[in-house]
Amino acid sequence: MNDPSVSQPGKTLLLVDGSSYLYRAFHALPDLRNAAGEPTSAIKGVLAMLHRLRKDYAADYIACVFDAKGKTFRDDLYPAYKANRPAMPDDLRSQIEPLHEAIRAEGWPLVVIDGVEADDVIGTLVRHAAQKGIRSIVSTGDKDMAQLVDGHVTLVNTMSLETLDEAGVVAKFGVAPDRIIDYLTLVGDAVDNVPGVAKCGPKTAAKWLAEYGTLDNLLAHADAVKGAVGENLRAVVDWLPQARALLTIKTDVALPFDFDDLVLKPRDIDALRGLFERYEFRTWLRELDASPATAVSSEPDCSGSHRAGYEIILSEAQLDAWVARVATADAFALDVEASSASPLQCELIGLAFAVCEGEAAYLPLGHHYAGAPAQLSRAAAFARIKPLLEERAAKIVGQNLKYARHVLANCGIALGGAADDTLLQSYVLEAHQPHELASLANRHLGLATLACDELTGKGAARIGFDQVAVERAGEYAAEQADVTLRVRGQLAARIAASEKLEYVYREIELPVSEVLFRMERAGVLLDRALLAAQSGELGRKMLELEQRAFQEAGQPFNLGSPKQIGDILFAQKGLPILKKTPGGAPSTDEETLELLALDHPIARAILDYRGLAKLKSTYTDKLPQMVHPLTGRLHTSYSQATAVTGRLASVEPNLQNIPARTAEGRRIREAFIAPPGHLLVSADYSQIELRIMAHLSDDAGLLHAFANDLDIHTATAAEVFGVPLDAVSAEQRRIAKVINFGLIYGMSAFGLASQLNLERSAAQAWIDRYFTRYPGVANYMLRTRESARAQGYVETVFGRRLYLPEINARNPQRRQGAERAAINAPMQGTAADLIKLAMIAVQRWIDSERLGTRLLLQVHDELILEVPEHELERVRAELPSHMCDVAALKVPLRVGVGVGGNWEAAH
Repeated sequence: MNDPSVSQPGKTLLLVDGSSYLYRAFHALPDLRNAAGEPTSAIKGVLAMLHRLRKDYAADYIACVFDAKGKTFRDDLYPAYKANRPAMPDDLRSQIEPLHEAIRAEGWPLVVIDGVEADDVIGTLVRHAAQKGIRSIVSTGDKDMAQLVDGHVTLVNTMSLETLDEAGVVAKFGVAPDRIIDYLTLVGDAVDNVPGVAKCGPKTAAKWLAEYGTLDNLLAHADAVKGAVGENLRAVVDWLPQARALLTIKTDVALPFDFDDLVLKPRDIDALRGLFERYEFRTWLRELDASPATAVSSEPDCSGSHRAGYEIILSEAQLDAWVARVATADAFALDVEASSASPLQCELIGLAFAVCEGEAAYLPLGHHYAGAPAQLSRAAAFARIKPLLEERAAKIVGQNLKYARHVLANCGIALGGAADDTLLQSYVLEAHQPHELASLANRHLGLATLACDELTGKGAARIGFDQVAVERAGEYAAEQADVTLRVRGQLAARIAASEKLEYVYREIELPVSEVLFRMERAGVLLDRALLAAQSGELGRKMLELEQRAFQEAGQPFNLGSPKQIGDILFAQKGLPILKKTPGGAPSTDEETLELLALDHPIARAILDYRGLAKLKSTYTDKLPQMVHPLTGRLHTSYSQATAVTGRLASVEPNLQNIPARTAEGRRIREAFIAPPGHLLVSADYSQIELRIMAHLSDDAGLLHAFANDLDIHTATAAEVFGVPLDAVSAEQRRIAKVINFGLIYGMSAFGLASQLNLERSAAQAWIDRYFTRYPGVANYMLRTRESARAQGYVETVFGRRLYLPEINARNPQRRQGAERAAINAPMQGTAADLIKLAMIAVQRWIDSERLGTRLLLQVHDELILEVPEHELERVRAELPSHMCDVAALKVPLRVGVGVGGNWEAAH
């Protein structure tokens, strides 16, 4: 090592805790693989973070440090060190060597020293740097590193966007950096299996150190610490010095290189090209090919060269120029920035446009803070952009265009034709992956984009987007539009390569998004007085159940506290412990209480109380508060990109999960009402998943039953029990119904036995009998499992892909769960496709006939419409055909229609 005494003030050392990055990237990113099946997520994630650090921090010295294989000196000190850590996953281990190759090829010095950990090497390097007057920036997610912080050393965490200097350490941990080792010793490190003081959490540790100054002084006065935690402290007085030694980062490791060797070297373009080709990092590869001699990856950059073409629009001349560019572009990306995520109540803050890669602009319209630049008036801006945005020609590209439609609709702008929505593109291509733009940029472009939290902050300190500096807001919003346009290009090519996926995207997801927008804005009328009355009644019933539970327990207790319930049921009443929580306490979850309730009235009282409490808090109390103050109606939002099966998800509030099996739940539906002069119409597909099973399996027995409009459960009972149709008993039909629905969800003999309270052998005999009578179903299940294992996904009738990442998992439970999903997913997914196609068809019919009828809600296989009384007979007569004609299956589709003044009456 060269002489550390030579001072180099003003210079910077950038160190990366590579081992920390490795694990974080592997677990944070989805399971990415190349065509050969090799895992790539850790390689891609670490390289992206390194690229970003190079852009964000100009450093004179630089290194990426990894743990070495094998034991360290800490294992000699304490053989149980890290003993509870699971073995490194094979998919992670296989990425280490190619990652090291890639880091070296990127020009980073890579440091691995036997016998010590990466922390110790980093600790030694920052001390050498301090002696030379060089400041150090350490990129890590490891809290232990806080002990290194001083006037020369700062920590940065690219995952949480956290920076820790001396003041930051005090703010986060409650102690100064020079007390962090003592703090960690008291708290302990469960990850590394270094015990601290039992029941001593961060607050207690900080309190003790504030009072006694140091760990040594605390130990010297251990007898003065009162309470149980004081006893716990005294129990480990002899151990804590050893724990401190284990947790102390070494700063005197012998380094087999000179400090001045830690400089960034030229990239090895040929080596990088080989690695990028093998692991299919296509965007990085294109960049290399575009400029092989000088390429330095800008893909993960938040402040890189792709921002050179970004502009802030503050004058009418600028806006006119951008309107002209957007108007003549084949397509343009639109990003909408608003005051909140609430689509009907948020206010527009600004718009961003992108017309080609790297060229984007931000139009601020609502930034209100001291010193904010003068912005164009909304009237002046809207006069120019409204015609452009309302043009029906499909030119607009966006990420979640449904939300953009709402924000613009709040301003009186009806967004025109959508060319592409990257959220929906991603959902169609990879339903099992994250779909937010940051994930798409990372996964498909290798870019790490600015996070909104970087601009607004988090938690109580968060500011509104209108308070963000226009320059920073513009940087963020323009990048969002720019990246959206880039991602769209990547995903569009992949969708176009599959005729089936093109159909799902173009004919189902894109058009249903516009239908959902209209449903969300329509909302539904709510009888708030009725809900208030129901809340009062539920409250009275809850009090009765509470008193019943108190009587059974012999004392009052908190029915909302699992801990107190567990104490009453198991410690005092001596009920059998059927299951435990991950923490080892007796479980009091719903499944456990249901079993206990069979023999113990107190469990039934608690269970019923919980059910009513949920209804009251989630629906009867909350729904009236969610009525929009201007429309007077309740507006849910539908997420298209949540369920991997393609089903829609109702959120804020969730109107798809109102329980319909209990009288109280059904009464809540009575509060969803039609306005005067209207009625609600419910149109529900009949036994849709069983019909889809008949279509997919091509089973002669099922096809015959549906073709002849037989009651499918009665028909199944006749086959399974070998009796004539007219001789099937109610009990036999009930069993057949459980079998029918159980098998399409992949239920095993054990599951069926549990459902029907039978011996497993009897349940297996009925399943065998079923498959004998319906061999097509058995063949379908076999084919589907085999196909799923071979290609990793199954498909709906319309070609939607339903991925099964664990279909070949080594863990038998996970693999079997994926196999069950493989059986059911095509049916659930096809049902989801059908109801979406029905919504599109019904909305087009309403529009073409200029009806006053409105689609309001979609709940599983049911559509709820608000119908003027004079249109009722026409809607009742024609609606079923529009829903049934959306697909030609091998069995007829059936739709039941109900009418009423409220949802429950119509259902």
